[in-house]
Amino acid sequence: MSTEIVYETHALTEDNERGVATGWLPGRLSAQGRSNAAAMGRRRREDGIAAVFSSDLRRAVETTEIAFGGSGIPILYDWRLRECDFGDRNGTPTTEVKADRLDYCDRPYPAGESHSEAIARVARFLTDLPTRWAGRRVMLIGHLATYRGLEHVVNGRPVSDIVADDFEWQPEGWEYRLP
Repeated sequence: MSTEIVYETHALTEDNERGVATGWLPGRLSAQGRSNAAAMGRRRREDGIAAVFSSDLRRAVETTEIAFGGSGIPILYDWRLRECDFGDRNGTPTTEVKADRLDYCDRPYPAGESHSEAIARVARFLTDLPTRWAGRRVMLIGHLATYRGLEHVVNGRPVSDIVADDFEWQPEGWEYRLP
């Protein structure tokens, strides 16, 4: 019995607007982000979602609370859905982190983790998901690392290919089926 996964990134942050790679720093939603999060809630509250799983970083928590707070849908926070830990480069310009990201597919960022390690962390979460949620439709709210983990586990894409791709945000999110 498969688990249906609806995935969306956290809403727009002040760091996104300034071109900063937040990584494991908390971040904060911008005014537009709070509006985006409310729209997510309107779009997804009646979408058959049995539970919402969110990264525990503040920007994802804020998105989740705005979108699903008071809805009665269970909300569970999990650190494994976090963004890649860029270590010493958390909070640096996105252009810098993006420019040499392939150098860190298998080698950790100084004082951080590699993209492979971040994807493996998300994969461990996905392995646990069917234990309680098989046959259900759940939502994940996370980061680029969450998306990469889903692409690797569900679609079998190699880590280096996923990291090399230019990520394009989709306002309606993505849907996956976890066997």
